[in-house]
Amino acid sequence: MSHTPLAQAGSSLQASAPQQAPIQDANPQKNRTGFQRIWHATLYSLQGLQAAWQEKAFRQEACLAVVLIPAACWLGQSWVEAFILIATVCLVLVVELLNSAVEAAVDRIGLEWHALSKKAKDFGSAAVFMALLLCAGAWITAVYSYFF
Repeated sequence: MSHTPLAQAGSSLQASAPQQAPIQDANPQKNRTGFQRIWHATLYSLQGLQAAWQEKAFRQEACLAVVLIPAACWLGQSWVEAFILIATVCLVLVVELLNSAVEAAVDRIGLEWHALSKKAKDFGSAAVFMALLLCAGAWITAVYSYFF
């Protein structure tokens, strides 16, 4: 082994390096486990639904869901058809929640106009539109099948 000053300096640097504390999560909520995690996740989900209720589009779709979900049980000619009708209504609500999340995140970054912000919001809007088309198609088909 060579005893050059460079080798000695390197070994002394390694020996004198301070011990770093373990890195902690930026979010202390991540340390929860078991029932406590489930309980807090449920509370956050309810807060999300409460925030979504402040959105006009979500309120309209939720009110429509209150009418359409029971109607699906009456209109569906089998449990599968009723399930599909209910699932398409729920899909609209889920996609609307995700669209609202994208819009909130984009607005958090900045309210000034930007091409990428517009693109993100347009994608979210298009997703809601596609979910609405799917829902309308399923319901039109079920109504036609039931009455004709």
